[in-house]
Order: sequence, then C-alpha cells, then structure tokens
Amino acid sequence: MDDDVRHRRRIATAAGLAAAVEWYDYFIFGVAAALVFGRQFYPADDPVAGVLASFATFAVGFAARPIGGIIAGQLGDKRGRKPMLVAALVIMSLSTTAIGLLPTYQSIGILAPILLVVLRVLQGLAVGAQWGGAMLLAAEYAPAGKRGLYSSFVQLGVPIGVVLANTVFLLAVQVTGSGFASWGWRIPFLVGIFVLVLAWFIHTRVEETPEFRAAEANMAAEEHRGSPLRVVLRKHLGTVLIAGGSFAVNTATFYILLTGVLDYATRHLGLPRGPVLTITILVSLTQFAVIPLAAKLSDRVPRIRIYAFGAVGIMIWAIPMFLLIDTGNYFAITISSFIASTFLGIMYGPQAALFAELFTPEMRYTGASLGYQISAVLGGGLAPFIMVLLLESTGTSLSVSAYIIVLAVIALFSIAVLARRAQMRSPETASTERHS
Repeated sequence: MDDDVRHRRRIATAAGLAAAVEWYDYFIFGVAAALVFGRQFYPADDPVAGVLASFATFAVGFAARPIGGIIAGQLGDKRGRKPMLVAALVIMSLSTTAIGLLPTYQSIGILAPILLVVLRVLQGLAVGAQWGGAMLLAAEYAPAGKRGLYSSFVQLGVPIGVVLANTVFLLAVQVTGSGFASWGWRIPFLVGIFVLVLAWFIHTRVEETPEFRAAEANMAAEEHRGSPLRVVLRKHLGTVLIAGGSFAVNTATFYILLTGVLDYATRHLGLPRGPVLTITILVSLTQFAVIPLAAKLSDRVPRIRIYAFGAVGIMIWAIPMFLLIDTGNYFAITISSFIASTFLGIMYGPQAALFAELFTPEMRYTGASLGYQISAVLGGGLAPFIMVLLLESTGTSLSVSAYIIVLAVIALFSIAVLARRAQMRSPETASTERHS
C-alpha cells in the first residue's frame, strides 16, 4: 500500500470518527428523552405529557439542523471543509457536557427546560454542520471509483454512535442502579467533553480536500464569487427538496427504532430498559457490515438502484415490524429490528456519495447538507413525537406502520424523479457523476 492510499484512508477514518463521536453526543439525548427527561425537566403530573414534551425538545434539535447546514455550508464552500468540521465538534462537545451539568425542573423550575431547549438547539446546529464536513472530507479524498466506499466511513458513524450511546446508558443503568434517574443519566453527557481531543487532532493533522482546493482556485479566478446558498436556492432548490423527500423515510424509521420503540416497549409493553437497550445495540452492529457492502456495491452499479431497493424494503417491512414488536417477545423484537435495520443500512450506505454527486464542488457542502438536514426535519425530528400521538389517538401500532408507508411512497416518488434527472443529464456531466 503506497503512502497516498494510506493518507486517504487515514483522513477517511478521521472523518468517520468525527461523525461517530458527534452522533454519540446527539443520540444520547434521544435515549435520555425516552428514559428520564420527561420526569427530570418537566412537571410530572402526566407521564404522557412529560414524554411528549421531552420528545418535542428532542425534535427542536432537528429544526436547528438545516440552519447549521446552511451556515456551515456557506462557509464550508468558501473557506473549506475542515474548519467547519472542527467548529461543529467543539460546539457539540461543549453543549453536550453542559446538558450533563444542567439542574432539573425540581431545582430551578421552568428555567431547566428552557436551558435544555437552548442546548439541544446548539446540538442541532453542530450536527447540521458536521455531516457535510465529515462526508466531504471522506468523499473528496476518495480514489477514483471508490467514492461510495470511502463515504461510507462517515455513514458508519451513525451505528457507532448508536452503539456507544446505548452501551454507555446501559452501563450507567447497571452501575448507578436506583441512582440512575436522579444522577446516573448525566454520565453519558459528561463523556462528551473528550470530543475536544478529536477536534484538536483534525485541526492540526488533517489537510483540506483536493477537490475544494481546486474549486477554490477556480472561484478565485472568477470576477464575481457568488453565495453558494443563493445559487443552490435559485437553481437547485428542486434537487434539494427531492433529495430530502427521498431520505425522510429512512430518518423517520431510524428514530422510531432508536427512540420511539424504546419508549413504547418500556411504557406500553412494560419491558425493562436494559434488555431493550441491549437489542438496540445488537441490531446496530449489523449495520457495520450492511453499510459498507451497500456503499461498495454502489461503486459498481448505479447508486440510485441500491438506494431505491432499501426504500422498497422499508415500505414492505413497516407492518410486519410492529406486529412482531407488539408480541413483547425479545426474540421477535430483535428479528423485527434487525430486518428493518438492514433495509436502513442498504439505503444509508450509498446516500452520502449520492447526495454529494448531486452538486458541483463549489456548492456541494451547502446543497448536500440542506438535502440531508431537510430529510432529518421531515422524518427524524418529529417521528418519535408523531409515534406517541398516533399510539395515544388510535390505540394501535399499525398507525405508526401507516406513517412509515406514506413516507416510503414519498421517497420512491422522489427517487424516481432523481433517476429521471440523472438520465437527462448531458454526456459530460454523466461521465463525472456516472453513479448519481
């Protein structure tokens, strides 16, 4: 292996680690929202109202994600991918640690949930900025014909973050015992301070991507250098919205499995927290194989086909998934989550490279980030909240299945539009973005 290949892999690994620790910090909020925040930061008169308020706070972070993507995208397309990624890591580390130090409602009253919302907004801004920076750091350093595989290093950050978040919470439950609800839940948040170490490493050891340097040189030679956001909104808004619509079903189903099912299994089905968290960890491990395999395959066949196959699988599995979960049987819940997670991984593997190839380097950070973060708002942020509302209003989990199916139909329509646009591109564009 020559030095150039080692260098590219080292940078892709650093980008993947950045995504992993960033998602860890982001996901522990979701786990805490399902387990403790309703009682710790909101009046405890009505458990359902507390959970809804907690999940609403969880969703606020998603509303902030597009703003983070816009700010970082503008600066990242003008100043570089690396500084935006470093800034995102620092903001996420400090806001997450602050949540672990936050007084509860019983201590400072209404100020507690207000501060919690503010810190969740900062987390949302950070993760909105992070994905584009980490993804482009890996994608734009990828060798020819391996963009899907190299981009999947960043996509693996999600299952790594899930496993870390749930493992740390599971350990906190076991170690602190009866003290978990009062103080043990803080431990996973306080660990977030160590993310600053990775931010320092990327700042001092990682160089800017070759594609950005080339794009920067081209833009510097132009007489006028326009705003990437203005160009994206004026000429590529349809692509951004369609990209977001294509991925909303993935983010919604993911957060339903990660957070919604955790609340549903413990509060409705009466299952203990430990085994449900363990199932989430085991199921997430499957994506360590599925994501890179799907991404690597997308370097050989059109990415859009792999992407569409995952969306179809999610739609078909939506009803059997909850029929198995409703049994309350651990094995059935594991099988249900495993198959759903497999389809999510098939779709998630090629997604980073697919979104990156929808835009030129001069506007790629802004365009790809907006598409991804819009899908997070439409799907992920509101999904656990909508799930609780559907369960309480209909009394059946099949209403949640119907919600997933509707999003899957929207995804397949959006994917069809993206595929048609790819076929209509000029031969010159198709040669450079042949897999989009």
